[in-house]
Amino acid sequence: MTEARGPAKKAPMREVLAKAAFQLFLERGFEQTTVDDIVALAGVGRRSFFRYFPSKEDAVFPDHESCLADMTAFLEAADDVEPVDAVCDAARIVLRMYATNPEFSVQRYRLTQEVPGLRTYELSVVRRYERTMAGYLRGRYADAEDGSLRAEVIAAAVVAAHNNTLRSWLRSGGDGDAEAAVDHALGLVREGWGNGATGVDAAGAADDEAHEEVVVMVVSKRAPMWRVVQRVESALGQESD
Repeated sequence: MTEARGPAKKAPMREVLAKAAFQLFLERGFEQTTVDDIVALAGVGRRSFFRYFPSKEDAVFPDHESCLADMTAFLEAADDVEPVDAVCDAARIVLRMYATNPEFSVQRYRLTQEVPGLRTYELSVVRRYERTMAGYLRGRYADAEDGSLRAEVIAAAVVAAHNNTLRSWLRSGGDGDAEAAVDHALGLVREGWGNGATGVDAAGAADDEAHEEVVVMVVSKRAPMWRVVQRVESALGQESD
């Protein structure tokens, strides 16, 4: 005896509206599609659209709000993680959002390249991710003299590494391993800013280096240069012993 199944669960209205909007954007063009066109295809009223999306541009990027919330929550719980590692891992949350649906991501990228207003909107979204990472890093580097500057520079480096690789993947039509490529790019950020490089620990190492022993010598102004060099070599040789 087969078990009776209930009616299929309806997709959330936000998803329905975004799908209808994107379908029309591809068929008619972004500028030629109106909100009335979108709600007509979705089978709802105008109020429903503006309840979920303040503008048509927002409907092109329906997943960024939840992704930004996920990134914020991840960083809030990353107090015990090395700061640069934490923001690199946070960037991977954005990558997974794109890689989950390659076909949609590639189509959206192509649409964005065709519409100047969408490119501007996308830049504002990217800036929100960058500000979120920079805010987290400022908290982690609060005790460093250049903590605020360090936070801004590292956040910008992470975004640049992630976006450069992601866009190359999108331009290729979604071919290749996006995660491996982004991991490689973020590895360069780790090498430059993580522990052992120019991060907080490296700053401490620089301080140690600044406090190394210094050899001071007094010689006559009339002493020949070969004698000065000889005495320097002799002093350094004794120190190394």
